[in-house]
Amino acid sequence: MHAIPTPWYAQRWPWLLMLGPALVLVGGAWLGYLAVVHEDAMVVDDYYKQGKAINQDLRRDRVASAMRLSFDARYDPARGILEGGIDSGGAGLDKPFRIHLAHATIPAKDTMLEVRPDAQGRYRVALPLFEGGRWRVVVEGQGRDWRLAGAWDWPKRQSIALAADPLPAPATETSAAP
Repeated sequence: MHAIPTPWYAQRWPWLLMLGPALVLVGGAWLGYLAVVHEDAMVVDDYYKQGKAINQDLRRDRVASAMRLSFDARYDPARGILEGGIDSGGAGLDKPFRIHLAHATIPAKDTMLEVRPDAQGRYRVALPLFEGGRWRVVVEGQGRDWRLAGAWDWPKRQSIALAADPLPAPATETSAAP
């Protein structure tokens, strides 16, 4: 005659309606755990000093342009070696320089390499652990007087080539005849 109603917990709909909020709680707990366990990268608090540093970097870029610098590098993971060359206007640069490899998201993986090229500007330096990803590459003189910078998406690109921007041609003044 009358059907006996089943209790709420035996129904499908209350469980289906509770699934959404339960997933939000689990996801929020997971994100909270990640926020506490993984340390954030430091945010610069002195923006004025950073602006002045950018101007110094531009000066170093202009010096690299005046020297007509170019740099190339290839990484051989089997041997753990980064090799390539650096030249100034077609002639090898034989002065020591630095290569700074900065990971795009994890500052702890950044690497600084001290390089001593031969007379032709060729170099070979050990780089045993170089994982794939996007890297910011900054090549600079020993005295930080010049720099070349660019991005390297390794292993998508097996090598990187950086060249200083050419200096703009000096403007010539022309005057119209009266």
